[in-house]
Amino acid sequence: MSEGTSPDKEKKPLLNGRRTVPSSSSNGEENEVPEMEAFGLLPRGFHPKDYLQVVDIHMFKEPNEINKVQHHTDKYYNPKLIVRRGQPFQIQIDFSRPYEPDTDHIWLEYLIGRYPQQNRGTYIPVPIGDVLKPGEWGAKIIHKESNFIRLSIMSSATCIIGKFRLYVAVWTPFGILRTRRNSATDTYILFNPWCQQDAVYLDDEREREEYVLNDVGTVFHGNINDIKLRSWSYGQFEESILDACLFLMDKAELELSGRGNPIKICRVASAVINSKDDNGVIAGSWDNTYMYGVAPSAWTGSVDILLEYYSSKQPVRYGQCWVFAGVFNTFLRCLGIPARLVTAYCSAHDNNANLQMDFFLDNEGKVDTKLTKDSVWNYHCWNEAWMTRPDLPVGFGGWQVIDGTPQETSDGMYRCGPASVQAIKHGHVCFQYDAPFVYAEVNSDIVYIRKDKNGSQVIENIDTTHVGQLIVTKEVGGDGMLEITEEYKFREGSEEERLALETAVMYGVKNQTTQDTAYQPQRDVDMDFQVQKAVLGSDFKVTISFRNRSHNRYTATTYFSGNIVFYTGVKKTEFKKHTFGAKLEPNSSSTFDVVIKSSEYLSDLLDQASFHFFVTTQINETGKILAKQKATVLEIPALRIKTQGEMVVGKETSVILEFTNPLKEPLENVTLRIEGPSVLRTMKKEFRQIPANSTLIWEIKCVPKRPGLRKLIASLNCDALRHVYGELNIQVQKP
Repeated sequence: MSEGTSPDKEKKPLLNGRRTVPSSSSNGEENEVPEMEAFGLLPRGFHPKDYLQVVDIHMFKEPNEINKVQHHTDKYYNPKLIVRRGQPFQIQIDFSRPYEPDTDHIWLEYLIGRYPQQNRGTYIPVPIGDVLKPGEWGAKIIHKESNFIRLSIMSSATCIIGKFRLYVAVWTPFGILRTRRNSATDTYILFNPWCQQDAVYLDDEREREEYVLNDVGTVFHGNINDIKLRSWSYGQFEESILDACLFLMDKAELELSGRGNPIKICRVASAVINSKDDNGVIAGSWDNTYMYGVAPSAWTGSVDILLEYYSSKQPVRYGQCWVFAGVFNTFLRCLGIPARLVTAYCSAHDNNANLQMDFFLDNEGKVDTKLTKDSVWNYHCWNEAWMTRPDLPVGFGGWQVIDGTPQETSDGMYRCGPASVQAIKHGHVCFQYDAPFVYAEVNSDIVYIRKDKNGSQVIENIDTTHVGQLIVTKEVGGDGMLEITEEYKFREGSEEERLALETAVMYGVKNQTTQDTAYQPQRDVDMDFQVQKAVLGSDFKVTISFRNRSHNRYTATTYFSGNIVFYTGVKKTEFKKHTFGAKLEPNSSSTFDVVIKSSEYLSDLLDQASFHFFVTTQINETGKILAKQKATVLEIPALRIKTQGEMVVGKETSVILEFTNPLKEPLENVTLRIEGPSVLRTMKKEFRQIPANSTLIWEIKCVPKRPGLRKLIASLNCDALRHVYGELNIQVQKP
C-alpha cells in the first residue's frame, strides 16, 4: 500500500504547535487500549493464563437491580449501567481462580473519548482500597467468595458526565493485562441532585421528583388575561434519548474535560438547541408558513425532535419558544440537572437592552408601525436550571435562566444564560451570562412617543407595569400554576424595586430616564378597556371605559386599532379601525362598546388566534394622550381523549380521540398526533377533510409499559386551526 493511502496515516489526527495531544470533544469516539501492555521485551515463556484472569463482569444494570434503583435511573429505557456521580455503585468480577489480595494486584480503568488523559479526567484509574471517601474515586471489596469479588465503587462528585468504557487491569511482572473491550460494561455517569457535593444538589425530595424525574410537564401560554396551558412530554427516559443528549454536547464541540461543569453545559446547550449559526436541533419559524416541516403547535413532546436530529444531524423544522424550552428541559433532566420550564407574560423583546420599549404615535395618536421596532411578546418561554455558581459571589447560585430561543447573540452566538435569577432580582446584571438582556425582558417600561410636526419627540405616556407582569411555572407534584414573579422582581413601586433598578443602571443597563423630560401625564382621567372572552368563529365586543375624576368637563377623541399579531407581538395586519368622540362629564364614568365580527378577522387569523388591541385617547382640551394596549386570544375547542376499559401493563387497550370542527367551513389536511411516555410512542394520522360542525373520531391501540399515573397528550393541526390540544391522565395498573 502506498504511503498516501495507509489507513494509519489517514487516522492520525492533525497536531498543532500548541498541544501534544489533540483536544477531545466527542464522547462517541474512542481509542484502542492494548490487552497486554508490556513493560519491555516479553520473555519467551510468558503466558497470560498463568496469571489472574477476568472471566466475567456483572454490572447489576437491570431496572430492578440495586444500582439503578439506588441511583434513580431505573426509568431509563437503556440496557447499560446508568449511575449518578458521587454515589457508590456495585459490580461483580469473576476470576479464573480465587482472588488473593496479598499477591494479586488489580485496579479498574474508566476511559471516555479518544485521547484519555488522567489530568483531564478522561482516564481514571481506580485502585481497590479499604475505605471509600465521599465524592472521590475509589473502590473497595464488600464481598469475596470462591472465584468472585463484589466491589463498591465511588465516582467523583465532579466527574465528567457521559458514557465511560470500563477495563479491569491486572498487574504482572512483565506488563499489564487488561480485559477485552466490551460495550456491555459501558457505564453512563450523570449529574446527581441527591449528592451534597454535586454542583446540582437539590435538598428537597419532592422538587427532585418534579425537576429531575417527571417526564411530563405543563406549558403555560395564551396571554396575561387568558392563561392557557397544555402538557408537554419531555420523555427524558425514552429509548436513545440519553445518547441523543450526549450527542448534543459532541455537536457543540464541548471539550470532554468541561462536561462535569453544569454552567458550561448549559451555556453551550442554549446555543445548540437552536439551529442558528451551528446547525443545532430546532429551526425556528415565526412566519406562519410551515410548508417543509411540522408546525410548532403540532409537537406534543421532545422525543420525536431529538431522535430525528440524532439520526439526521440536520435541524428539525419548526419550533417557537415553547418548543425550544421543552427540548432544552428534556436535555437537562436527562443529564440529571434539575430544570423547569418558565413562562413570562408580557415579555419585552428589547433590541438594545435599554429598559425602554418605544411605541411611536402619529398625529392622530395611532401607532406608527414603521418607526416602532420594539415588541412585547404575549408570553415567552425559557428554562431555569438549578446549580451552584462558584464563578459568582456567594448567594447567586440556585435557579439560573437559560434560553434556547434565538433572540440576540451572546459572545457571537445565539444563546442566553445561565443568568442568576437572584442577580436579576437585585439588579446585579454585571454577573455573567446575559443578565442585562433578561433583566430588560421583565423590567422594561413602555413609552408612548409622539413626533411633533417640527420633528421633536414628545413623551405622551409611560406604562411602568405592563412588562413582566406575571412569571409562572408548573407547580411541584401537580398540573397547576406556580407564580414565581417575586423571584425575578420586587413589588412594583417598592423601595427595593427602585434600588434594584439603580443597581442595574449602575452596572450598565441603559436607562434613558424619560421621567426627567417634560413628561406631564393627564392625571385626572383614567382610560381602560376589557375584551369579552370569545370562541373562535364568533363575534365579540371590546368595552372601553373612562373615568373623569376632575370637576372639568372634557371631550375626547378615541382611536381604536385591532390587529392580528404573532404571539411575539409583531403585527401581521390591522383588521379593525374605529374612531369615536366621547363626552366626559365631571366626576363620572362612561363606557363605549366596539363590536368585532368574525367575518372581520377569520380570513387573516394566525396560528395562535391572537389579537392585539391599541386604544389611544386624546383629551381635546389639554392635548394629552392616554394609551393602553392589550393582547387577547380566542378560545379554541379542545381535543377529547378517552380510553376503553382498564389500563394494565402489557395489555392492549383502545384510546379514542374526538374533535368537533367549530368553524362554518371544512378543515382541510388535518394532522392528529398522540403520545404518552411509557404508554404510547408518538402516533400520527392525516385526515383530508373535517366538514363544518362535524366530529372526527380516531381509535388507536396501545400497550402500556409501566404502572402508575401516566398522561396521554394529543394535538390537532391544520392551516386553518392550530394549538388544538387534548390530554388525559390515566392510571396504569400492575398486571
